[in-house]
Amino acid sequence: MGVIDQNNCPVKTGSIYPSPYDAMMEGRSSLRLGATGGLTQFGANLVILQPGAVSSLRHWHQHEDEFVMVLLGICTLVQDAGATDMHPGDCAAFKAGDPDGHHFINRTDTEARFLVVGSRAPREVATYSDVDFRVEQAGGVNTFTHKDGTAWEGPR
Repeated sequence: MGVIDQNNCPVKTGSIYPSPYDAMMEGRSSLRLGATGGLTQFGANLVILQPGAVSSLRHWHQHEDEFVMVLLGICTLVQDAGATDMHPGDCAAFKAGDPDGHHFINRTDTEARFLVVGSRAPREVATYSDVDFRVEQAGGVNTFTHKDGTAWEGPR
């Protein structure tokens, strides 16, 4: 494909999360750059956070690595050890299997953007650090459960 025209990339808004977590993703959107370019072995997304928005629930991946580079604004990375402000050019990496959950928050009054690149495992489990929730992904299907593996029927 070569050059990807970002103006023609589909914009994904919202979240795969069930209620009540889906509403927490207001102000977050992304351009699926890698998918638009036909990539299948890893994902590359431009995540856009409006003021006050969060990238996701704080989470970690069992089988997939992630790499993030801030492109615009200030993104606050939140991990187990605390919060770190990241500026354009700053990078972070999250190794598969490391249970140190992470997410980004835009705590400023201007838009922030970051590039996230991640591997695409045939089967993935994401665990959410601050809530009793996880998602298993396989074959394009998302299965939501509590951390103990019981079926998701909402927050306990």
